[in-house]
Order: sequence, then C-alpha cells, then structure tokens
Amino acid sequence: METTRHFTATIYVVNAGATVLHRHPRLDMWLPPGGHVDRDELPHRTALREAVEETGLEVDLVQDTNGPTSETARAIPRPARVMLEDINVHEGAVGHQHIDLIYHGTTADRAVSPLGRDEAPADAWEWFTAEQLENETRIDPDVAVLGTEAIEAAAASG
Repeated sequence: METTRHFTATIYVVNAGATVLHRHPRLDMWLPPGGHVDRDELPHRTALREAVEETGLEVDLVQDTNGPTSETARAIPRPARVMLEDINVHEGAVGHQHIDLIYHGTTADRAVSPLGRDEAPADAWEWFTAEQLENETRIDPDVAVLGTEAIEAAAASG
C-alpha cells in the first residue's frame, strides 16, 4: 500500500504561561490550531491562518527568520519541530501521514472566538500550563511535550 503524505502546519499559541488546546471531535484528541498547507501558502502563514480561523486570536510567531538572503532566496520562519504523524492506520499499514511543521506563537488575549466555518466552538478550547500538560492524562504525550516547549520558548522570547 502506498502512503499518502500531506504537509500541515500547527501552532502552539501561548498567553501568560499557558497554551490553548481543543478536543478534536473526530480524532478524539486534544490538539492546538493547525491544518493543511494550501498550494499557494507558506507553512508559517498556514499556522497563523489556522490560529485565527480556529481561535479568533491574533498571534505573533516566536520563530526567527535569520538566514542568508539573495535576490532569489530568503529565510522564512523556521519551525520549532517537524513531526511525521500517522493519520490512517489499518491492519498495521499506514495509509496517510502528515508532515507537520510545528510553530510557537504568542497572543495578548485569551478570549477564544472562532472565525472559520466548521470550527470547534469557543467552549471546546482550554488553556493549559506546563504543569497541567505534564499531569493531564487526557492529553497525548507528544502534545504535552510540544506544548511545554512552546510555553518555554514564549517565556524565553520575552
């Protein structure tokens, strides 16, 4: 079986030492904002777009854009992590994977108000501190680690 792979971008949004997650109804998992990278879109722009659509929050990236530039090349914000995620697994075979570029962001507000169609309602979102992520059994270990990294990166960025 051939495995289909899609590029996605995810952003852990941080405010006052906590990151916001929602319970994804179809996947039955706690997840941050994120989604598929459109054909005409850069991954960091996908992360920012998804944050606005899913939470209504205006987010600033924590990632740097340092790198060489020329007339034909320039650096874009570097993801904090790149994850390979199994999406559809049947009888031990992986049919679909996401190559997920993970970003960190900060916001000045915690008032979640989704703007996109078919988004989880505002009351489906919760803010979690690093301690809560570590101790919350409802949250998958990878989400807890990535959320904690985002909280630490936001604190370090001032």
